[in-house]
Amino acid sequence: MLSQLIPIKNPINLNCRLIAKQTVLRNFHSKIRVLRSNQNNPFLNLAIEEWLLKDSPVSKPTLYLWRNSPTVVIGKHQNPWKECNLEAMRQNGVNLARRESGGGAVFQDLGNTNFTFLIRRKDFSKEVNNSIIIRALSHFGIKADVSGRNDLTVDQKKISGSAYKLTNERAFHHGTMLMNVDLKALGKYLTVNKLKLQSKGVKSVRSRVSNLIEYNKEIEHEGFCKATIEEFWKQYGDHCEIETIGKEIMKKIPKIQKYFNHLKDWDWRFGHTPKFNLEFEKKFDWGLISIGVVSSEGKIKKVKIFSDSLYPGMITALENCLSGTEINKQKLKNAIENAKKSDLVENSNCFPLMDQFCSWLVTTI
Repeated sequence: MLSQLIPIKNPINLNCRLIAKQTVLRNFHSKIRVLRSNQNNPFLNLAIEEWLLKDSPVSKPTLYLWRNSPTVVIGKHQNPWKECNLEAMRQNGVNLARRESGGGAVFQDLGNTNFTFLIRRKDFSKEVNNSIIIRALSHFGIKADVSGRNDLTVDQKKISGSAYKLTNERAFHHGTMLMNVDLKALGKYLTVNKLKLQSKGVKSVRSRVSNLIEYNKEIEHEGFCKATIEEFWKQYGDHCEIETIGKEIMKKIPKIQKYFNHLKDWDWRFGHTPKFNLEFEKKFDWGLISIGVVSSEGKIKKVKIFSDSLYPGMITALENCLSGTEINKQKLKNAIENAKKSDLVENSNCFPLMDQFCSWLVTTI
């Protein structure tokens, strides 16, 4: 642990620069933007994030900071019945939320801080975003490292996980930061796939995560937010007023209310999962794939792909192309090749992943 500690910088002193504007979403003359939510409702916080991605001006690099009351948040293509202990969550009043991005299931409470970076797609760099977070942690004498597809670690234990979503012009990168999360709740509410644990060489999710409070007793949500804002300002060479968002924002911006209603809707969170007569599962380097197929007369009538892949558009394109396809090696190959032409696929980096998926599927189904 001592190897991960570095000298603490001067105490953070943002002084008058941290001027909060209560629930005012407007453009300032600054070339960057920072928002903070004063609400802990996961559906509202995710709705604000969705609005930022789809509707807000994207000309300015934007940082959004927030945290949720006890919630399990699953990725766009995950199966809640397999990812969560829904009965334990119901008994203890833990929310289930499904985000629009890919990635895996996470448990969040007030001991966790969420961060979101929004930027034009052509300027997107997860390396830059990670460096902002890593520098923010250095304010507290904590040295973090990038690990794997989307994690930050200290002493080889995960303290942060991220997911991403790209559109034609926009990109966002959002992640969690474990300050003082109830780690026992991870094992209580999350059902971790054995293939994922085996691939990481660990026996449980609890054995590979850690709270930042174990490395610095003083770190907490407010201090981390201030440090992250300061490093965000330094990265882009500018300062800005802090926009604080409350629940009344739904009345001021109807689209946020619309996204809130959608994210809270049962169909979006739980979905309609048919009874499959064929089920297959595979752990790739880029994510876990679980496929359920309803087949009849040699054709795929319905297909559902559950995945923690960071490319949700690719997963949707694969689902769409396989539905109605004859269960025949060449027909399946042709369908997956056609899926590469879909506008849903994030970028050409997905093509080798789709080829891997194809090679596995045609020898498995």
